[in-house]
Amino acid sequence: MPVHNLKIKFGRQDLVLETGKIAKQANGSVTIQYGGTVVLVTACMSKELREEQDFFPLTVEYQEKTYAAGRIPGGFFKREGRPSESEILTARLIDRPIRPLFPKGMLNDIQIMAIVLSSDGENDPDILAVNGASCALSISDIPFFGPLACCRVAYVNNEFILNPTYAELEVAQLDVVIAANRKGVMMLESKAREISEEIYLKAVKFGFDNLQEIISLQEEFRKSHGVPKQEVSLKIIDPQLLKKIEDFSLERLQEIYKLSTQEQRVEQVHLLVKELEANFAQEAYSSVDIKMALDEVEKMQIRSKILKENTRIDGRTFKEIRPITCEVSVLPRTHGSSLFTRGQTQSLAVTTLGTGEDEQLIEALEGEKYKSFMLHYSFPPFSVGETAPVRGPGRREIGHGALAEKALLAVMPSKEAFPYTIRVVSEILESNGSSSMASVCAATLSLMDAGVPIKESVGGIALGLIKDDKKAVILTDIAGLEDHFGDMDFKVAGTQNGMTAVQLDLKIDGIDMELLSDCLFQAKEARSAVLGKMNSAIMRPRAQLSTYAPRIDIVKVNPEKIGELIGPGGKTIKKIIASTGATIDIQDDGRVLVSSTEVAQSEAAIKMIKAITDEVEVGRIYTGKVKRIVNFGAFCEIAPGKDGLVHVSELADHFVKNVEEVVKVGDEIKVKIISIDEQGRINLSKKQAEANSSK
Repeated sequence: MPVHNLKIKFGRQDLVLETGKIAKQANGSVTIQYGGTVVLVTACMSKELREEQDFFPLTVEYQEKTYAAGRIPGGFFKREGRPSESEILTARLIDRPIRPLFPKGMLNDIQIMAIVLSSDGENDPDILAVNGASCALSISDIPFFGPLACCRVAYVNNEFILNPTYAELEVAQLDVVIAANRKGVMMLESKAREISEEIYLKAVKFGFDNLQEIISLQEEFRKSHGVPKQEVSLKIIDPQLLKKIEDFSLERLQEIYKLSTQEQRVEQVHLLVKELEANFAQEAYSSVDIKMALDEVEKMQIRSKILKENTRIDGRTFKEIRPITCEVSVLPRTHGSSLFTRGQTQSLAVTTLGTGEDEQLIEALEGEKYKSFMLHYSFPPFSVGETAPVRGPGRREIGHGALAEKALLAVMPSKEAFPYTIRVVSEILESNGSSSMASVCAATLSLMDAGVPIKESVGGIALGLIKDDKKAVILTDIAGLEDHFGDMDFKVAGTQNGMTAVQLDLKIDGIDMELLSDCLFQAKEARSAVLGKMNSAIMRPRAQLSTYAPRIDIVKVNPEKIGELIGPGGKTIKKIIASTGATIDIQDDGRVLVSSTEVAQSEAAIKMIKAITDEVEVGRIYTGKVKRIVNFGAFCEIAPGKDGLVHVSELADHFVKNVEEVVKVGDEIKVKIISIDEQGRINLSKKQAEANSSK
């Protein structure tokens, strides 16, 4: 097979596509390169379809090999293990825009694999992986209605930057990933520092316009190097069965939708399915066929009600938000807690404050870094009235937690202002639509209850879309059924000043800029209403931290004194920690963080630190400990690693024949510095210290 490649200028570097050299047994494979970053993406399809299932079996795997950055993995086994959170999030980033572009009813297994082969430490491979997936599918024999293209846009110093570097993203006011086809935007993933809707729309338009060249490149690549698409069997609902199910179920469904709670509706739909299975048992229809047909009937009815009758199944108007209640301090011993309920979606958020030792070490291709703010999302099966095995967090939980964390980053205090490690856990206790945005709201309330000095309250809202050839209806605060049967899941979080996170996923093949604009401004109106409800529970962060939270005090020392504070082999600092019970974290800039749950422990540690690092002054009085006695006096430690001599003549205001008649090793005595010689040796006086204290 001949090797083919194409390249195009994309931002500041060339984007290079190549196929025919490696991974030739896959249905489609490409290597994609930008700068020194190279990603191999393959697409494979099973030969047989899974007839007895009702969902599209697409899996996406993304792997960052440490050799790509010239490193060997850590740990005992010295090889890559299970996917990291970052890898899982990138796999989801690839999955989300390509999933809607496969034929409806396709049940063949599809697996996309993206492997980072080389990383230059500047250009993020995630964008290459999305473009590579589209290209691999486009040139393969797998049915796919692509291509699409993807880019990242940053807003820095009032300018839009295409494909920014890691360094540029650190200072960006906006970081948005855009996936699009010819028709419109397919997917958005963004974090921002309270950006306006107007600037956001300009950024998306900037990215969309630049992506058209990448789409053209893929089309050219497909035309010259692609292969004919396979004919695959699609799972199509039998029209006769659909008509029978509709006739049997329509009135029942209308009554079911009038029920007030999700659990009642789920129970009645379950009973309806059982009746349908019994009724059509003799007609050779499988349970999967019947469930798929009923699902289609529900979809048609809910969409028709919105598009033709201008009403939602729960009776709300298109812009109406479900009832919201907010509570704080709901748990007695946690550092901060809140309960946010919107309709039948409920999040219990709990904030825990820790020290620098609790920071999370992130090992990424671009290097190691420490993370001091974490938001973890938990979705137990009881939240939707189901049973399921309880294991570690799944991809959905990791994705929802990352989105909520992203929404709050813009308002979090700096480490200099608030030197705590912060962990928020969102426990979803009930779920009926947009639990991730409920997590944002609950987390904000919990952080303020914990006394974390966040800059502003952050609220979130999810919008849906019901669209046909003639009409498009945007729904505010979508419920579970509207999400399931709708065309869009559009999540927007932010403050009263601007947006902090945006995530758009579609089930259709793109939306235009006008519709995107309408969605953003409808979300802004809803977000303001949600923030108003949140402010009624707590307006600003509490002035005091919980009594159960660790206390962190900051002592500023001369950076030149850090070595003296640490001591040889860490001897001095270990001694302070052992004797006081406090935790001490020394920063390179001279900040020393002292943490403890007991005030007395912190104060004792601070006193010892200051004794070591403060410049010794003639005339200052210290409490010293006698370490050694000689015939001409006693050596006292006035701070760890800092000794001075009390000459026998300075022990008492009378003649001292034997030093041990006045002091013994281990005694703690008050001493005054009376002189420091040219060699830095400290001379102390016990009698002058006593004379001073008696005045």
